[in-house]
Amino acid sequence: MKEEQAATGSQKRYEIAEEVLRSNISAGTLPPGLVLLEGPIADILQTSRAPVQRALQTLEADGLVHRFAGRGFLVGPPGGDIEPIRTDIKALGLVVPRHADEALQSRSSWERIYNTVEADVAGCVVFGRYRIVEMELANHFNVSRTVVRDVLTRLRERGLVRKNQSSHWIAGPLTAQTVKDHFVLRTMLEPPAIRLGAPAVNRARLEALLKRLRAAEDSAAGGLGDSEAIQTEFIECCVLAAPNERLRDLVRNNLLPVTATDRLLRRLGLPGDPAIITELRLVAELLLRGATESAVSMMATHLEASLNRTIAQMKIVAIIPGPGVTAAYLTPVLD
Repeated sequence: MKEEQAATGSQKRYEIAEEVLRSNISAGTLPPGLVLLEGPIADILQTSRAPVQRALQTLEADGLVHRFAGRGFLVGPPGGDIEPIRTDIKALGLVVPRHADEALQSRSSWERIYNTVEADVAGCVVFGRYRIVEMELANHFNVSRTVVRDVLTRLRERGLVRKNQSSHWIAGPLTAQTVKDHFVLRTMLEPPAIRLGAPAVNRARLEALLKRLRAAEDSAAGGLGDSEAIQTEFIECCVLAAPNERLRDLVRNNLLPVTATDRLLRRLGLPGDPAIITELRLVAELLLRGATESAVSMMATHLEASLNRTIAQMKIVAIIPGPGVTAAYLTPVLD
């Protein structure tokens, strides 16, 4: 047990999540054909989705799970024509060894509140500038100042908060110019990343993504409901295949505030555009055919159209009254 605890202590969260899933697959707790979704697994492990996503990707590389036309992964190797089993994984009694659970929790104190804080911040920044007081945030969630600083540091890395000249934490305002700046970077980073990574794209994963895009295109309502997950998979499969770690980090970090903006617009009731799915489907098809330069050009066209759509929706938001209620730790800054 001590050896297990020592090993776990040196592991990263995704490695711990991978071992938990691997052992449960081997034991039959997670049967062949079971649909594995990042969210429910992250809830069980009390961690964020990122380490779960990476764990599933490693298991996919080892042939223990595979992608299919729907959301998530299927337990079992590809090519077996397995019928998807859509059972709630929380009802299967996933076995999480105590040492793994303790290691995950000791490493993820900030993660338990991060998603809530991110949602609170994203829900108000389009309406103006807000100050976040560390002590108020700590009291609100009953956590330490260290945890709060971890959360705020990660929000700053994602471009959602910053420190002003007085060292106060400030969120917002999210403006049309801010969005334009991020899309300029997207145009500089993502099409070249597709060009660079095209030879390394996993063909089976790309084919599964294309099936998913076509299915979403055929069913506009269902496709839009799954739009964020599909766009995330597209980025992972087609853009982040580039064999340059620094480039991948730049793409991921620049996308975080863009994704937060899109979530905010959806939360405010503004609809997504089915054209997004069509544009991504065209890029994926061109990559699958080996038409790399055409795929790069189509990606640039998609980004330009996405910017125009986002700016148009932000103009609508500009005439919507600000939020009636914000989290207690968010204080409006009057200009």
